[in-house]
Amino acid sequence: MPSSTGPSIDTITEGGRVTQVGEGQEAEESAPPVMTFGAPTAGEILAERYELVEHINNDSAGRLVWRGVDVVLRRPVAVVLRYPGGDSATEMLQAAVAASRVIHPNLVGVYDAIDEADRAYVVREWVDGQSVRELVNADGPLDPARATAIGNAVASALAAVHATGMVHGNVHPGTVMISDDGRVVLADARTDGADSQENDLRAVGGVLYFALTGHWPHGEAPLHGATAGHGRAAIPDAVRDAGGAIAAPRQVRAGVPAYLDDLTMDLLDPEIAPPSSDVLAAELGRLDIPADEHFLDQAGTLRFTADPEEEPSPLAAAGGRKVALGIAGLLAVALVGLLIGISALGGDDKDAKTEPVARPTSSAPADQPTQAAPVRKLAVEDVRIIDPDSRTRNELGDAEKVIDGSEDEGWETDTYKSAKFGGLKDGMGVWIDLGAEHTVMSVKAVLSASGATAQLYTGTTDPGSGSSGDKKLYTEYVTAKTRIGDGFAPAEGSTLIFSNGFDPDKKYRYLLFWLTELPSNDRGYKIGVQEITVQGS
Repeated sequence: MPSSTGPSIDTITEGGRVTQVGEGQEAEESAPPVMTFGAPTAGEILAERYELVEHINNDSAGRLVWRGVDVVLRRPVAVVLRYPGGDSATEMLQAAVAASRVIHPNLVGVYDAIDEADRAYVVREWVDGQSVRELVNADGPLDPARATAIGNAVASALAAVHATGMVHGNVHPGTVMISDDGRVVLADARTDGADSQENDLRAVGGVLYFALTGHWPHGEAPLHGATAGHGRAAIPDAVRDAGGAIAAPRQVRAGVPAYLDDLTMDLLDPEIAPPSSDVLAAELGRLDIPADEHFLDQAGTLRFTADPEEEPSPLAAAGGRKVALGIAGLLAVALVGLLIGISALGGDDKDAKTEPVARPTSSAPADQPTQAAPVRKLAVEDVRIIDPDSRTRNELGDAEKVIDGSEDEGWETDTYKSAKFGGLKDGMGVWIDLGAEHTVMSVKAVLSASGATAQLYTGTTDPGSGSSGDKKLYTEYVTAKTRIGDGFAPAEGSTLIFSNGFDPDKKYRYLLFWLTELPSNDRGYKIGVQEITVQGS
């Protein structure tokens, strides 16, 4: 599914009916609606494809938000119209085009962006649900587990955006939505160049703070023109002391865990450099674990440090964070001490006098925190094209171009008569050997065109090259369902990013990027894989 939108999607409830409202850029209170002539009507079909069903609302910038139907694919869509088109709609259309290049399950999908001069419109995913702002305003602050899960989804979406070099630029509780089926999606990316990836990450801290307290920590003045309940003006400012410093979530409400309080405040501290988005997503993913699965294996949250006297952490390259000694480590030390004490007090004298209390060790002292390695691009030792069901072996060349650091050349499939490889095979892909086991954060595949679908698998062995090796690999990886990333639907973007399925406590060496459906061109169906990069430590 395509990714984040140019105009935002937000939701309000009117008369018990969940509706969507584009939030967009803020408008002045006195600004009239943009559209003054040629109003659309229900039943009108745009671009011979998108039927307008119901006018939902106007966003704060005066754009018209309609619920519609894609009459070709028979799926609901949201249509955001601006009058006129042309130069006045440039930012909206540029945002939509840029957003459609990123594919991630936590980004609202953009399907189309059209400029007809007298009007322009963006067609995007219809999301039944409500924004985090609406949810908290209606029901009060969220429980820490739910806030952590929302933060994890937003950070994962930003990791996909940032991996392309882009900035979202509009992360706040009104652009973070929760669908009725529980999916968390981020909407309303902007392309005005006025923001940065660091500010995106600070905003994740703001969303966490709001989810935990019901207050917005960035101290923005109320915005004119945002209809009550629709814009950031509806979010109360954070509780502050006499000096203007915001109160920590734990000071606002009881029950916020220390690790989540620390992480949130570190993200909001301008003196502390935030980590990269993929590191933050991995950390929030690690913390987003059901309580009954915790058993002395959680090392607490990663902490950032701005103290120049402290020894720098290897995570400095990923945001200057330092791993704090966790409660689990302290409990383990206490447990060992207790067992030693019991042994010394209650054991046999002959055992006590022949064994020292502790043997010498070359490991680090127990009072020093474990430090994580920095996130980086991982080197690839070997790469092969896997084609277990091929009638010929003429698609197996150029595998090395997939990891040569250049997107200009790559490996490509043959041309087939249908999207599913002409019915000749279930798929084919690129097998990667990292040379050793690593912690993997994400895999990015740059393709030659949009519309392909793919999955990511992992395995534990190298079955060898050749037809028999390909079949063994297919059995171990694909048939055994060792899938890491979900397959993606055909989309407008040509970059696929897998970042949600990796276990931060597991090491990976062998990966399989597996193509399952090909896009069409003027001669048939084919795709090229220009470059694959793996991020981890």
